[in-house]
Amino acid sequence: MTSPAAPPRRVPEAVHRRRWAILGVLMLSLLIVVLDNSILNVAIKTISTPAPTGLGATQSELEWAINSYTLVFAGLLFSAGLLGDRLGRKRVLIGGLVVFGIGSALAAFSGSPAELIGFRAVMGLGAAFVMPATLAVLMNVFERDEQPKAIGVWTGGVGLAIAIGPITGGLLLDHFWWGSVFLVNVPIVALAVVLMLWLVPDSRDPHPGRIDPVGVVLSVTGLVLLVYGIIMGGRLADFTDVTVVSAVGAGLAVLAVFVWAEKRSDHPSIDVTYFKNKVFSAAIGAIALVFFALMGVTFFAVFYTQSVRGYSPLESGLLLLPLAAAQMLFAPRARLMVDRIGDKATTTAGLVVLAATLAAFAALDADTPIWVLEVVLLLMGAGMAHVMTPVSVVIMQALPREKAGSASALSNTFRQVGGALGIAVLGSVLSTAYRNGIEDELGLLPPGARHSAGESIEATLAVAERLGPRGEALVGQANDAFLHAMHVTALCGAGVAVLGAIVVAVFLPGRTSAPEGKGRDQELVSAGD
Repeated sequence: MTSPAAPPRRVPEAVHRRRWAILGVLMLSLLIVVLDNSILNVAIKTISTPAPTGLGATQSELEWAINSYTLVFAGLLFSAGLLGDRLGRKRVLIGGLVVFGIGSALAAFSGSPAELIGFRAVMGLGAAFVMPATLAVLMNVFERDEQPKAIGVWTGGVGLAIAIGPITGGLLLDHFWWGSVFLVNVPIVALAVVLMLWLVPDSRDPHPGRIDPVGVVLSVTGLVLLVYGIIMGGRLADFTDVTVVSAVGAGLAVLAVFVWAEKRSDHPSIDVTYFKNKVFSAAIGAIALVFFALMGVTFFAVFYTQSVRGYSPLESGLLLLPLAAAQMLFAPRARLMVDRIGDKATTTAGLVVLAATLAAFAALDADTPIWVLEVVLLLMGAGMAHVMTPVSVVIMQALPREKAGSASALSNTFRQVGGALGIAVLGSVLSTAYRNGIEDELGLLPPGARHSAGESIEATLAVAERLGPRGEALVGQANDAFLHAMHVTALCGAGVAVLGAIVVAVFLPGRTSAPEGKGRDQELVSAGD
């Protein structure tokens, strides 16, 4: 009996030989995009301090500094993926890197929080053209049987960036001004562009879709209005305020019009027919919910380690190492767990672990041994790795190879939207709970100073420092109020992760024995029909 012939290679031999070097260049490009947000997480406390040390940014301005990047990134990702499919992924990747580098240089020399928010949006514009193109190129330089392994390594690169970012940010802040955390991107961009020109082949979709400018405008407008309303609600500690209700309502209405328009367009930004596949939809939803929980929690974790526990930016970066190390260690190996117990069991278990670690933040206080936080972060990273790798493979293999840019863009769009809403919603929960906990202690302050002093722990501590000995009692009260707010926010994040676990447990396929000749991608399509 003769063994079946090996499937013919779809990747040219010259490209196949250097596929791992190409993956390294793609990971360097990805590293820049992810590194920026992980560096910023360590720097937000410094940026929130008054000039000349920082910019004196309020908590809502910090949320916008993160979300202006994220919302532009998320709003343009799908169109960027289509442009890559049409114009060539290599060309779009290089253009995105150049724009990202220019935005980074401008952000480094921002003179106000408003300028920083604007230049971060420019960085988001460049990043939108980088991330989907990296995964699309990956899908075109690896044969199908090697794609899960390559995606696992690619996902591990995110963990590497999470590790390098905070440590790099801490080192820079210990020796240079706050803008250095953005300026460091420029030489990395230059190196990535040179390597891209040398090694990476170009690819495109032979039948690309048309760009949908109406869809782009509607999606970005709707998301900005929604996030603005949520952040404003946290700032005012009143979600019934007419401004908040109007902005949230308008955002939801615009997003509803966006969905309606996409269903009727012959060249939609997001092809909603993809979501008829329940497996695909569940995987996309899991990504959004994971990043909703994670981004919201990492936003307050920095204030916990630096403001409450008194660690320096560098020490805070080192404290995040277990989270990153676990992702780097487990992300490439998560496919082995999938082979053994299936997508459903692997991702459900990962989300349950993530929910448990988020809930564990509710047990942390000002005197908790720091090794407890390290164990929590280690388990959190392991849980994330066993979610992100399997669902990324499901998403990328659910669509045809020629649509790799679209699949990658959809994955990253929902990742960024989930992260932006996580920062907005959980950040607002944190802000509201903190203000409610500290406002009674601010009664001695002038009426005009009470509102700004109660917006964040950094604002309260700045007031306490100006009061001198009279403000010492306020420091302890601020810490207590922040810890209570952190506990409430962490439990909200844990609830979101539990929701994600339920979604994947219901809709992702279990472990099945495929008939001979039936590939894993066929199983996924069958399960979604």
